[in-house]
Order: sequence, then C-alpha cells, then structure tokens
Amino acid sequence: MFEARFQTFDDSSERAASAKRVAALRTELKRRGLDGFVVPRADRQQNEYLPASEERLAWLTGFTGSAGSAIVLIERAVLFVDGRYTVQVKTQTDGAIFTIEHFVDCPPDQWLEKNLKSGAKIGFDPWLHTSEGAEKLKKACAKAGATLVAVENNPIDAVWTDRPAPPAGPVTLRDIKLAGESATEKLRQIRVELVRLRADVLIVSDPQNVAWAFNIRGSDVTHTPLVLAFATIPRDGRPRLYVAPEKLTNEVRHALEEFTDVRDSADLVADLAAFKDKSVWLDQASAAESLTLEVSARGGKPSRGADPITLMKAVKNNAEIAGTRAAHLRDGVALTRFLAWFDHEAASGTLTEIGAVEALETFRRDTGLLKDVSFPTISGSGPNGAIVHYRVTAASNRVIGKNELGKNELFLIDSGAQYEDGTTDVTRTIAVGTPTEEMRDRFTRVLKGHIAIACAVFPEGTSGAQLDPLARVALWQAGLDFDHGTGHGVGCYLSVHEGPARISKLGNAPLRRGMILSNEPGYYKTDAYGIRIENLLLVAAMPSPDGAEKPLNGFETLTLAPIDRRLIDTRLLTGKERLWLDGYHTLVRDALRPHLDSATQGWLDQATRPL
Repeated sequence: MFEARFQTFDDSSERAASAKRVAALRTELKRRGLDGFVVPRADRQQNEYLPASEERLAWLTGFTGSAGSAIVLIERAVLFVDGRYTVQVKTQTDGAIFTIEHFVDCPPDQWLEKNLKSGAKIGFDPWLHTSEGAEKLKKACAKAGATLVAVENNPIDAVWTDRPAPPAGPVTLRDIKLAGESATEKLRQIRVELVRLRADVLIVSDPQNVAWAFNIRGSDVTHTPLVLAFATIPRDGRPRLYVAPEKLTNEVRHALEEFTDVRDSADLVADLAAFKDKSVWLDQASAAESLTLEVSARGGKPSRGADPITLMKAVKNNAEIAGTRAAHLRDGVALTRFLAWFDHEAASGTLTEIGAVEALETFRRDTGLLKDVSFPTISGSGPNGAIVHYRVTAASNRVIGKNELGKNELFLIDSGAQYEDGTTDVTRTIAVGTPTEEMRDRFTRVLKGHIAIACAVFPEGTSGAQLDPLARVALWQAGLDFDHGTGHGVGCYLSVHEGPARISKLGNAPLRRGMILSNEPGYYKTDAYGIRIENLLLVAAMPSPDGAEKPLNGFETLTLAPIDRRLIDTRLLTGKERLWLDGYHTLVRDALRPHLDSATQGWLDQATRPL
C-alpha cells in the first residue's frame, strides 16, 4: 500500500518539470499584462492538507512541504519556506530557477517591497489569500510603486494541463455517541456567540469547523476526514450548508435537511446577496479575500475575527475525551507491537525507512479500525532524522543503521492515526546499536523538557507561550535549542493540527480544560541525527492548595508507548524526573500488557522497567 506512494514521488522528475512550468506561467503572465504572480500553498479554505487539484505550489516548484509561498516575476523567482524545510527545499527545487528565502526573516511582503520595480503589476488569486494576507501584499506593492492585481482566474490553472479533478468524497454523518452533542445544540451555542459578537451571520470557511458544527465528516483531503464545504449560520433563521451535491446520498441529505438548508457549493457567492445591510462575521484565519470582496459588493458589512467555532471545537466534551482515550489505547498497542518488531528487524541491517513506515501502518491496520494515518509518517534514520519534517522518498530511502559508525545511530519516527473515536500523534526516537555519549546527553535534555511540560501546573488563563520555555531550559543550559513549537492542538477525528491553542513562543491562546495538545520538544544535529519525544496531553483540572487564588490546571498524558531507556543518561535526571518516567512506564505497561502477545509482553516488560 505504501510502496506505491513512495515510488510515484520523484524529486528529480519534479525539478526537471519545474523549468517548463515556470516558463509556461511567465508566458501566461505576459499575455495578461502582469509582471509577476504570488503563489501560496493554499486552497480556498486555507487547509493544511490540500487535494491534488489545489497543489499549485508543488506542481510549479517541486516543493512539497506543508507551508510555503512563491513569487514568480518575469525575470526571476523566489520560494519562501520556514525553518522546518530548509534542507528539504534544496533537494526538491531547482536552485537555478528559485532563490530560497526564510519565511520569517524575509516574508513575501517584505521581499516585494524591496525587489519590485515601480509600475509593476503583480497578480494574486483572492480566493487563495486571507484579507489580512492580501492587505500585506497590497501595502508592500504600494511602497514599491507597484500595483497588486486580483485575478479572476488563476493563471497557473490555465497552464496546468493535466490538473487533477476536484475531490468528490462522500459525506458521512458523525455518530452522536462519538460527537457528544447534536448539531442542533452546537448551532444553538454558535448563535449565542453571534449575539456576543453583535453579528447577524457567520460565514464558516474553515472545513474543520463546518465538520464539527454539522456533525459530518468526509474524505476530500488526505489524512483529515474533511468535507470541503462552506456554511452560513445566521443569528436568526436556518443555517445553510454549501457542498457539492454529488457528495451526498439521499439518506445523508435528508438527515441534514432536518436542521439546515443544503445548497450547492456553486450557490455560495450569489447567496451572499441575502446579507445586504447585515453584519457578516468572517474568520480571519481561513476566510478568503474573495469572500470579503463579495460580501461588500452585495451590500453586506464584513467584520473579521476569530471564528467562535474554533475555540468551541478545541474544548472537547466528555464523549470526545472518552473516544480519544480509547483511540490512544488502541494506538499504543499497535505502536508497541511495532517498537518490539523494530528492535529485532533493525539489528539485521536490512530494514529501510520505507519498510519501517509500511510496518507501522500494518500494525495500525491490524486494529481493524484505522481510517487513515493522520499525516505522512516521518521516518528518519541518522542524518535524515535531523530534517524536522522529513518525508522519505524512493530516492532518499536509507537502510537503517548503515553508516560510517556501523550501526550506532538514531532512528526518529513521528506518526499518527485517524480512528473514528480519536486522532493520535506520537514520536519516538530509538537507538540503533550503541548510542554515543553526545546522543544520550541530547536525548536526556529533550526528555527533561518533555517531563517539565507533562508535569506543569499552571493557573487558569495561562497560555502556551508561557509554558514553552519549560521545554527548552535543559537544552538552553547546553547552548542548544530547537526551531519549532513545543506543541500544537489536536482534533477529535479531525485535523492533527488544530487551533487556537499551542505551546510555542507564539501560542497566546489560553489553555482550557478539555483541550488536547502535543508535547514534542526535540534536538536536531544537521547531517547527523534528530531527536524528538512526543506525547499528546489533555488539559485537566488540578487540585488547588489552601490559599490558592486561581483554579489550577495541568496535563493528563494520553499517549501510551515506551520511551527508549537506552538513550537516557540518568545522571542528568532529578529524582522527580525519574519518578515521572517510572510512573509513566508503569502506566504504559499496565494499560497495554493485557492486549499483547507473550513475546511482545516480554519486550514491553524490559522496555518499561524502572530506571
């Protein structure tokens, strides 16, 4: 199953095709009287995972990372990526065509301001940019004496002759036992928020929020069970769900029409005329600039801010929490079976990165309940593990343990699963052979940061940015750090990356009880190895001591899988840190052991024995 996916992905062929595609785009831009075009990695709803028909950036440049943007001028081109992809981008794109810039150090708007000629006309597709993003580009062009031009039809689509068809996956209804609340009750709560916002109607542009509010799921994108649909929810009156009709069976349509009007996706723009003189709330994170323009053109009064559904969705109810716990128990069994198998197979010196991915998915499929992996598995041995978002290909595939040091290396595997009752995301770093003292030192410092987050107790209202330093202190003390956030929100049979909360330097949203977040500090030594330890956590109430002035919260660890003891330098751990790890391993052993065969039980007993 996985082998075909890897064999069809070829960095070299994509690089070779890029030159012809960029040339074709430039010819189309000249025909339209444009001097350049902005190419974000985005679709109309700012999804993280895109259907194949929306992968314009990958088609044009060869770069397949989850975040990026390009600007193609008639005489030059530039590609923007963040710190996760600085290594990957060099292998996937043609450096003779694209100059590489760091998204943070020199974002697209700043680059335009510095590099455009006065009088230039730069095109952009207003369906692929939020209003905030479009405004930044517009101001940058103006400062350079240039003009930002909204195009009606994307010029890439005009030259992408073999563009895939849009997805047409069926819509399914979410069982109330898993959802915990009916769509009718959720819509009532959303209307209460509209009163607070003083808005007459909410346009729901984030398909995750559509899925949650209407209790539906789909298969329009890989790894996330989404329906690419829009919705409008008025403060008074029936909501409308906009979805391609071919995705609906009669049974599903009938069930939805009990509480909402079901409309064709093509009707959305015309239907905005119903909001003339109305206050229309748009999600600043996902609503396209086109929606703002179309609402205004029809006499509506657009306001942009956070979609209230995003926070409501992030705070899981009792049914969602119970389902997520069940999913993690099931996933922990599959992952532990894999880890035991890996220890045996890696010693042979023949196991490859792709072979490890195939095996792990097989163990998850054996549960009988796997719907999909929750993101492309990161399977990196040795130097490949140092690439934060490494994606193994047929060209990059390594034999695990084959290097100049013999079999002494690290293997990093970051993976997750989608089950109907919950979404998982877990990373383990595994010793292959005898780890060096440096490897053990770095691993233990990462572990100390992981434990610090897991044990954190904090007052109500604390944000992820306030907790983020806890994950880094042990690394900082050695002059080390990692260039990604410590944790992200996770959905319930939805996206593995969910807002609004995260544990990072930029995580300003308060952590609320019922939220699920990852805890994944790491360390990466370029061209040598990578380390990351990731569990998912549930924000939960903590006992308050006498005299406490604020309610206290902490974390319940949901993920169940051993952490490699062979990589721990116990001299660096405090007594409390040892107690935490021994307690966690006892929890893992007690939960998983009854579900494992005798051989795997024996492996687990050794892997979780006290330090």
